[in-house]
Amino acid sequence: MSATDVFVIGGGPAGLAAAIATRQKGFRVTVADGSRPPIDKACGEALMPDALLAFERLGLSIPAGEASLLGGVRFLGAGLAMEAAFPSANGLSIRRTTLHRIMAERAAAMGVELLWQTVVTGIRGNEVRLGNRTFHSEWIVGADGVNSRVRRWANLDKQRHSRFRYAFRRHYCARPWTDRMEIYWGKRSQAYTSPVNDEEVCVAVASHDPELRLDEGLQEFPELHERLLRAEATSTERGAISCNRKLARVWRGNIALVGDASGTVDPITGEGIGLAFRQAVALADCLVTGNLGDYEAAHRRLAWRPLMMARLMLMLDGRPWLQRRTLSAFLDRPEVFRRLLALHVGAISPYEAAFDGLTLGWGLLRA
Repeated sequence: MSATDVFVIGGGPAGLAAAIATRQKGFRVTVADGSRPPIDKACGEALMPDALLAFERLGLSIPAGEASLLGGVRFLGAGLAMEAAFPSANGLSIRRTTLHRIMAERAAAMGVELLWQTVVTGIRGNEVRLGNRTFHSEWIVGADGVNSRVRRWANLDKQRHSRFRYAFRRHYCARPWTDRMEIYWGKRSQAYTSPVNDEEVCVAVASHDPELRLDEGLQEFPELHERLLRAEATSTERGAISCNRKLARVWRGNIALVGDASGTVDPITGEGIGLAFRQAVALADCLVTGNLGDYEAAHRRLAWRPLMMARLMLMLDGRPWLQRRTLSAFLDRPEVFRRLLALHVGAISPYEAAFDGLTLGWGLLRA
């Protein structure tokens, strides 16, 4: 029987972040994943400024030329557009496979044992089973995604979730036309774009219709569709199911969940991966004290703002009249949009933004 202090099940960005954070605290760490790196996933590939801060706390950095600068956010819909720069620091947009490679290299350099193409078949007490091989581990971390088996094995599946949405993503060979992450609001769906390097953009479409694929969805956004009409696709279309999902608990005994295994935030916020980074740092701190109850409290605190922002933004989903009124109100009061963006990236507190919410509500009534 092999032994380790922390066994992480799932080697995506959330699992690698948990492995790096716990290794920084001096734990012996093992990661197992059934896939072969680099691991790809349908996602928007944008790292908000607060996500980059958590990324740096893990001792990680992105080499020059591996990512594209992200300077702010632009909303487009109902013939209107509103944009704002991030309040203090920029974000980055980076291919998911590149991010995974950087994190896997960092984990390996720190001495994390990485077991790729290795399927975990079960857990029991302090034991993790991998076919005929068994590991003894003081702590077990489930980072195996939305359909987490660890969550099921630990009887942590009790949850609440919002209506599901279906997202499809593809990359195009096109020179980025902006350093903003763009959100296009339509009648049936939203489209998202972000630059990933000097010659490539990431494009996604999300809706409540599982049959609405990317090519059909883009036709709802003529300006974006025209930009991409002659652009060559540089990746295959990938799909994912998303929703706001909140668990009743994220730990039991010696088992803790991180990332999508521990609940999800609709990708409309661009906060999913940054939230996983912050959860990993919080979990590592709590493993040092041996108190996973503190991790539960930290997890809820970290998820509150992204979940709140996702619910607010999804109010516009499928409501063209509200999209038009909201964008009109933002154009009348651009400072409100700037401060709501600052709230979104954690630069100000909800209390500081409360007056802006009242101002926006008044603007919607007048629009």
